Amino acid sequence: MIQVVIDTNIIISAAISKNGNPAKIVNMALDKSIQVHYSTAMMNEYEEVLSRSEFSFDSEQQNAFIFGLKKTGIHIDPVVSDVQMSDEDDRIFYDTAKASGAILITGNTRHYPNEPFIMTPSDFLSIYESANKTEEETPVNGA
Repeated sequence: MIQVVIDTNIIISAAISKNGNPAKIVNMALDKSIQVHYSTAMMNEYEEVLSRSEFSFDSEQQNAFIFGLKKTGIHIDPVVSDVQMSDEDDRIFYDTAKASGAILITGNTRHYPNEPFIMTPSDFLSIYESANKTEEETPVNGA
């Protein structure tokens, strides 16, 4: 199973547009098609951002997402890195992905160092679909 860390901007985009790539990724996380890793700091940010009045998410939506992620995800206690970040608020996602060996999915790749494990939703979905297609084409028991 592919391991991922999901940046807050993906969650906000998914909540705003139910049909976009971010929504696909969040749904994949909640139905356990991918394995999400999260830290306490990330969960605190998710909760804070989802409760902001400018997004007007109802508390049922917020609670369902947070509960679902805690239930299906893996909690990580990352070590804080000293890598240069253009936005220090994004360090929690970077460090969690780095500590868990997961792919970091974000809509703001420019906020992060240029590393192959950091990708946009469309890039991630392309890799995911390729991996699943390859699995479907692989014969079982050498048949």
